[in-house]
Amino acid sequence: MADGYCVKCKAKQPISDAVEETMKNGRKAVKGKCPVCGAVMFKILGGKTPAPPAAPGPEAPASA
Repeated sequence: MADGYCVKCKAKQPISDAVEETMKNGRKAVKGKCPVCGAVMFKILGGKTPAPPAAPGPEAPASA
């Protein structure tokens, strides 16, 4: 269970209903709700997920 800071309660709380997500920039994060007030909590985790390898493009024909 991940702990996060609830802005509404102004205290560190365990994140309930936590779901791990990947943000647009490739970083991992946990999103869930505060068990006390029900506000949305979001915690950015360390490290990036590896990018998928780029697909090779079409090769140009050799001109002779």
